[in-house]
Amino acid sequence: MSKIAVFGSAFNPPTLGHKSVVDSLSHFDLVLLVPSISHAWGKKMIDYELRCNMVELFIEDIGPRNFSLSRIEKEIQIGAERVTTFDVLSAIQDLNKNADITFVVGPDNILHFDSFHKADTILRSWSVLSCPEKVDIRSSYIRRNLAANRSIDSLTTPSVSRYIMQHNCF
Repeated sequence: MSKIAVFGSAFNPPTLGHKSVVDSLSHFDLVLLVPSISHAWGKKMIDYELRCNMVELFIEDIGPRNFSLSRIEKEIQIGAERVTTFDVLSAIQDLNKNADITFVVGPDNILHFDSFHKADTILRSWSVLSCPEKVDIRSSYIRRNLAANRSIDSLTTPSVSRYIMQHNCF
């Protein structure tokens, strides 16, 4: 039975904080990085495809090992409806019938996990792993640095930094 970790985030943009989480997931056969198609609490994000492109570059920079971009939220979204964690985990389980799925949640989300849609069902159906960032670098730090014309090189991977600068993402 394969073990799959599902790490969903806005990835707006991916940071070294995200890297510190995925680095601790090497014991899984596969780690899916799942960018949100729309934010559950209405947070404004740049274009989904730009964020997916950055996640692909992020994976290349950190070494593909067992990491993969998943566009599952785009695949299962109906119209402009939001996609819930329950929807994502259900779809991934449907695609991987015999896999042991673990939902990886960051410290910011574990505090209000009970507000997730079908939180009780998620806890009964899948493992949930709270995985704190070992490096306190948030996407908002990158956006703040960009707004102040400061370097972001120490906050994300080299290819993501170049991509952001080349495409004027924020």
